[in-house]
Amino acid sequence: MRVLITGGAGFIGSHLCERLLDMGNEVICVDNFITGSPDNIAHLFGKKGFLFLHMDVTNFIYVEGRLDFVLHFASPASPVDYLKYPIQTLKVGALGTHKALGLAKAKGARFLLASTSEVYGDPHVHPQPETYYGNVNPIGPRGVYDEAKRFAEAMTMAYHRYHGLDTRIARIFNTYGPRMRINDGRVIPNFITQALLGKELTIYGDGKQTRSFCYIDDLVDGIIALMGASYNEPVNLGNPAEFTMLELAKVVCDTLGVEMKLKFEPLPQDDPKTRKPDITLARKLLNFEPKVSLQEGILKTAEDFKKRLGVM
Repeated sequence: MRVLITGGAGFIGSHLCERLLDMGNEVICVDNFITGSPDNIAHLFGKKGFLFLHMDVTNFIYVEGRLDFVLHFASPASPVDYLKYPIQTLKVGALGTHKALGLAKAKGARFLLASTSEVYGDPHVHPQPETYYGNVNPIGPRGVYDEAKRFAEAMTMAYHRYHGLDTRIARIFNTYGPRMRINDGRVIPNFITQALLGKELTIYGDGKQTRSFCYIDDLVDGIIALMGASYNEPVNLGNPAEFTMLELAKVVCDTLGVEMKLKFEPLPQDDPKTRKPDITLARKLLNFEPKVSLQEGILKTAEDFKKRLGVM
């Protein structure tokens, strides 16, 4: 296939570029480096079938030749990023999705939207199935990301229903692994960095809020499987193993062999109390089952962080 990936220099996007190239596909990576990094794709330059285009997808996306698939992954994705870039986050969810859908329609390509578990907000249903509509504060600080993705899903389904575009929607739950930014602001990069540097691990609130963590290789397996499935509506992709933040801190410290020291900070506004995917549909439709344990994933991620932090 010839595949275009917006946000291809980001954390998840770069792993997708790499996997699709390794499978023998041509990959066009599009990014403007607001939150993505050239370092994530530097090893791909010179590889057969890889092309990079520096573009802001909220303005336009132009590419010559045929396309078989458009994967729309462009967006700030961590609270640090979308609070720093609120307008850009809204624009890439709305205008960027519109441009990416228009490109897929013009090329007769299939389209996959990278959505998020954030569409469920601070959920009243646990675990979260695709049928749950969510509990989102549209005017809160997190609303710029939540509503951008909810709008992107609505736009994607409108193109499917009105234009007959062959669409996929991946609702991606917390994912981690090598190439995450050290200052990403999300909990696993925070904990691993703090543990490796001998610092206190920052717990927000009482630490009893929960998250479920999927290693990047498992997520990419799910996305590849979803690309090949004949299903147009949202599918949850994530690991249903659920941990409180206090439990996660202990797992990180025990896995890395460091003493656990904690400091507590106030809980951010609208921070979800629980987050766990119901992956019944993904199991049935895609035969999706995460394989990498949290301990194994933390070790692999920590090896990457050690190199970039310059610690042994």
